[in-house]
Amino acid sequence: MELGEARRRIRDHANLHAFISLSAETGSGAVVAVKDLVDVAGMITTAGGIILPETPAGDDAAVIKRIRSHGCVVVGKANLHEFAYGVTSVNPHYGSVLNPHDTSRVAGGSSGGSAVAVATAMCDWAIGSDTGGSIRIPSSLCGVVGFKPALGSIDTTGVIPLAHSLDTLGPMARDVATAAAAYSMMSGESLALEPARSPRLGVPAGWVAGLDDETQRSWDLVSAGVPEVDFPGREELYNIGLTILLVEAAEYHRQWATRFPEKYGADVLGHIRRGLEMPPLNAEYFRAWTRMRENAQRAMDGIDALILPATAIVAPLVDAGTEVREPLTRFTRPFNATGQPVVSLPAPVSGLPVGIQVVGRTNSVAMSVAAWLEREWRDKPP
Repeated sequence: MELGEARRRIRDHANLHAFISLSAETGSGAVVAVKDLVDVAGMITTAGGIILPETPAGDDAAVIKRIRSHGCVVVGKANLHEFAYGVTSVNPHYGSVLNPHDTSRVAGGSSGGSAVAVATAMCDWAIGSDTGGSIRIPSSLCGVVGFKPALGSIDTTGVIPLAHSLDTLGPMARDVATAAAAYSMMSGESLALEPARSPRLGVPAGWVAGLDDETQRSWDLVSAGVPEVDFPGREELYNIGLTILLVEAAEYHRQWATRFPEKYGADVLGHIRRGLEMPPLNAEYFRAWTRMRENAQRAMDGIDALILPATAIVAPLVDAGTEVREPLTRFTRPFNATGQPVVSLPAPVSGLPVGIQVVGRTNSVAMSVAAWLEREWRDKPP
């Protein structure tokens, strides 16, 4: 894609509020949209809020330096849920990111602008971040591929944190091959996308329930014949991930939330205040978390990947309340706790998009299984 074409498409779709700012860069490499948590030299980093200094970054974040070494150019800073602390990308400061499949609905969050930029071809691919589902949720709701790599795979230096123990960067793209190539540029790790055989798949036993009608129909289609397998409990993993998020985010925002509460959106301020009421996490808590991650890895013995829905519902309406937070994070947050690599892949259905998660043992396995499923589903009629 040429930068000029990308900028034209951004102007044509300005009503979707996918971007906070645009760059003045030139170049002929891959055109990349960058979630506005990530420092890009010469551009202001807002994190979707109005508290950070309005001073252009003096240097690129580590991940931007990596992609520039491959000739990539940054077209702009993508809109997001304020401070990445939400699942809708309804942003009171820069406009709500709207779903290109139905503009009465949210794009999902927190990497909503990145997902919309990919879905509407405003870029070749985009950078998102994921602490509780923030790549996979908007990828699912907007019908694109999103990859949350294994925890620690990509350097987060120069990125505004949400919860430093869980924060993960990853690519969002229109297909698995593009996402895999983007990940390799972001991380330096090469991924093989050709499995030697049909993958051994499983569904975590007792996990998938409470889906809305559209998601249930999609799930019935793609999960037919896939056996259930034993895996650690969803609620326990969910609660571990949520607790770490609440406590670490509150600590980061403590000073600002105390001094300038009026500068936050009501939902984000509420999350921060909830975290401020919680006790600090001690060493025993983190040891228990490590044991849970080890149990999750052992549970993958005998299979290549788990599959399950990315979200329990399709894209909610823009005026939906906090009741959508749990069904949007129900199946994503547990895998931030386990630290496993996960691809969100569009199901082969018509109507509003539905994403399916592919949870792998390694980054290469997650991506190769997703590529295999993408090929298998390509010929399925919606």
